[in-house]
Amino acid sequence: KEKYLKLTMKKFLILSLSVVIFSCSSNDNLNNCNFLLNVNVNATVNLNLPQFSQLQFTGNSVRLEGQGNGGIIIARTGSEILRAWDGADPNHAFSNCSLLSVNSLTATCGCDDANQYELLSGQMLGQNPEPCTLLPYRVEFLGNNQYVITN
Repeated sequence: KEKYLKLTMKKFLILSLSVVIFSCSSNDNLNNCNFLLNVNVNATVNLNLPQFSQLQFTGNSVRLEGQGNGGIIIARTGSEILRAWDGADPNHAFSNCSLLSVNSLTATCGCDDANQYELLSGQMLGQNPEPCTLLPYRVEFLGNNQYVITN
């Protein structure tokens, strides 16, 4: 009986260690995305103001300077959905060319490789995507066409 108990305990220990080892994924793209800094973001956007009024319509986007690494790109991706992304390419060291230009729901890097990202999910467009997606920020509806963007 004692021998059976020791064997059962060994099996339990091996099974427990296996679960812990294999549940830890090494496929975390964020570990490879070290170009953008984790800077404090806290901005309020009022869609009633002229500079943000186009965000009242799906498919439009606006750049907000002075926040994040390269400004913030805010996109209306659905009737009730605003998304906010850092305005710098996460697959380049920060420079003038790594700032993203925006056309509707697509953002393009100014560097030679001209990385393109879609503003619905932040995913890179193309056949050989880089490991990093756009850096997202949290968007919270405050009421009366006002939103707060934070990280």
